[in-house]
Amino acid sequence: MNKKGMLSIATAVVLGLGAAGCGSNSSAPAASTKADTAATEAASASTQAEAAAPSGDVANKDKPLTWFNRQPSNSSTGELDKDALNYNANTYYVGFDANQGAELQGQMVADYIQANADTIDRNGDGIIGYVLAIGDIGHNDSIARTRGVRKALGTAVEKDGAIDSQPVGTNVDGTATDVQDAELKVGDKTFKVRELASQEMKNSAGATWDAATAGNAIGTWSSSFGDQIDIVVSNNDGMGMSMFNAWSKDKKVPTFGYDANSDAVAAIADGYGGTISQHADVQAYLTLRTLRNALDGVDIDTGIGTADEAGNVLTDDVYRYDADARSYYALNVAVTADNYQDFTDATKTYAPVSNQLDASKHPTKKVWLDIYNAADNFLSATYQPLLQNYDDLLNLDVDYIGGDGQTESNITNRLGNPSQYDAFAINMVKTDNAAAYTSLLNQ
Repeated sequence: MNKKGMLSIATAVVLGLGAAGCGSNSSAPAASTKADTAATEAASASTQAEAAAPSGDVANKDKPLTWFNRQPSNSSTGELDKDALNYNANTYYVGFDANQGAELQGQMVADYIQANADTIDRNGDGIIGYVLAIGDIGHNDSIARTRGVRKALGTAVEKDGAIDSQPVGTNVDGTATDVQDAELKVGDKTFKVRELASQEMKNSAGATWDAATAGNAIGTWSSSFGDQIDIVVSNNDGMGMSMFNAWSKDKKVPTFGYDANSDAVAAIADGYGGTISQHADVQAYLTLRTLRNALDGVDIDTGIGTADEAGNVLTDDVYRYDADARSYYALNVAVTADNYQDFTDATKTYAPVSNQLDASKHPTKKVWLDIYNAADNFLSATYQPLLQNYDDLLNLDVDYIGGDGQTESNITNRLGNPSQYDAFAINMVKTDNAAAYTSLLNQ
């Protein structure tokens, strides 16, 4: 039975008890008091039932909206889309601190090289060669991760005041202009560090962050210059695991990803070098909590930086809030052989915010939420299961829509009647396509 059905039954029971109370007491004042109490409870239950249904008197353009995973921004310059982030008074973005995470990933790779200097140069040519799988050249997170790795390894080249994040194609001879060879001294050894190859993992249909494309790329690279590849780095675990399973696992070449997907964390025991947890458990909670707070009409910090009545609260070492960007960012944690056993279940809710809200105070509301690509490993295998765990705790009835990862229309075509929803959580295909969604809410 759904929550609305249970609420209707509860209302009927309250009314029935009220009638029984009137007939079973000889004291008129007591009967009147009980009748009044029953009427008050019935009215309260009726109000809650009405609140649980989509509100017909709230315009779609005024309903709570949370962008997540893809921050509204210009895909070429990275400039934030302030119109989208300030769409209405209850609009927020939830993601993670991309720059902090990117620096962590780069440092994780650099630390591994330092710790394994005696064995890292597989063919003894004095060059530590790495290949890099780039997810989406127009995505802020992908850009940050590429920059983070190049900065930490010393191969970065600045262009227009920022580290160049463009793919180099093949750079076995070290002549590419988007990167440079670096020098690394470890003890009495001095190595060159070179980005041997990098490319955007985009398939023929246009989907980016494509794991199959990454698997094909490592096949091409390894057949051409495999003995020169000492490290494999990926903008995410989906692509990283594809390359690991296709080649680097057998060759015992350390592979580093991002997202801390369950399969990648488990693979650390088999030689996967490491990954970065972007605290998806915190992100998923914030995605729905911002909607819950707006729907309840309470301070946005409730259950986030300030404990709610159920005890849910986050500490400032797992997230930060940027008021100017109206954005919540989860903080990242490096996952390596030293601590991976603490991250084996990526779909487990974060304990400090896993307490059930009282449905009488937080009645069920209906939410439309899309995942830009149903085939994306992180979003489908980690993020959505977390959302589905939290939606019950927060008393939200969520419709989950899976996109094809290629076009916004594949998603927006399934938002034909926004009036049936109380709130929206949107994960765009491209970061600069916010208007494709807000135009529907403006109608």
